[in-house]
Amino acid sequence: MKTSEIKKRKATATEERRLSANAFVVAPGVWRLKDIFVNVFIIQDLDSPDWVLVDAGLKTTGARLKKLVAELFGSAGSLPKAIVLTHAHFDHRGSLEELATEWGVPVYCHHQELPYLQGRASYPPTDPSVGGGMMATLSFVYPKKPINFTGDLQELPQDGSIPPLQDWRWIHTPGHTPGHISLFRDADGVLIAGDAITTTLAESALSTATQAKILSGPPKYFTPDWGAAARSVRELAQLKPAVIATGHGQTLYGPTQAQALNHLARTFWQKGMPAKGRYVKEPAQFDEEGVVTYVPPARGYFAARLITAAALLTIGYLLYRKGRKGNFLERKASEKLGKTLMSGSLQALGASAPAVPALPALPVIPAL
Repeated sequence: MKTSEIKKRKATATEERRLSANAFVVAPGVWRLKDIFVNVFIIQDLDSPDWVLVDAGLKTTGARLKKLVAELFGSAGSLPKAIVLTHAHFDHRGSLEELATEWGVPVYCHHQELPYLQGRASYPPTDPSVGGGMMATLSFVYPKKPINFTGDLQELPQDGSIPPLQDWRWIHTPGHTPGHISLFRDADGVLIAGDAITTTLAESALSTATQAKILSGPPKYFTPDWGAAARSVRELAQLKPAVIATGHGQTLYGPTQAQALNHLARTFWQKGMPAKGRYVKEPAQFDEEGVVTYVPPARGYFAARLITAAALLTIGYLLYRKGRKGNFLERKASEKLGKTLMSGSLQALGASAPAVPALPALPVIPAL
């Protein structure tokens, strides 16, 4: 983007403003709702009362979103013109069926995401071996199967427009998924990048919980094509965004962050992708419709599962033993979590554990 074009931009927000515990004003006509570890966005057309929802979060997101809608527009019955999906991973489609059915609105996505919303294909396996923290280590339990969405599902227009929004455009940013898109408002440089980049370390449970501000590439454990991911980051950097909002993490502002994004694009092969992993040397391959046609073999994957299982078993046993001490509620909580983690260790090895559902006590899992 030319310097002259940047100078013509309208003034926009320079920091996030909190509305409530997990809701924020990102920029004029843009709001962010955080649900556990993922963000969804509301975008209002600046020249009309029309608005759209970007992504549908987790299964718990729907109820929280409707409360925010009531706060913003005066009524929980205020309806969007559409739902736009950056991609169809489980943490971006969780409340899709609920919201689209209740609202009766169309859902837009890239045509290469359609198989994962129409029950035709599963995403490639996650890669727990990339390291970086507990979110990556536990990624083998994250849903990868498609949903069979029966509502009004439409492809985004090929010209990059977003029908309900006159001042936004979508950009194809594959790598994290074949049909991943980002949204950009040229007038003031606001970028909603989905998971093409993140503003926290998505692999780390600690970074995710504390929302540490770290400009990063896509979540490593769920990215099957690092070449495409690198090209997508480079394309976003060329926009020189004034505001960087992503699917995971807080919003970043100003020329310093645009420079950081440019640096990430230039050093992506050294700093943006994992040093090792299932898809580092050989990507998964997809056909024109976005269906996976080849998945590279997992090297050392069983060893990673074994380490994970041992860690879960050890922590679970210690918590279970701890449950014999303290008051009644503390004992019950520790015993339940301990049993859950020990059961999860079997799941890590691919075994079934009918006695206790896998990992329900972890805050992420009930929302999947």
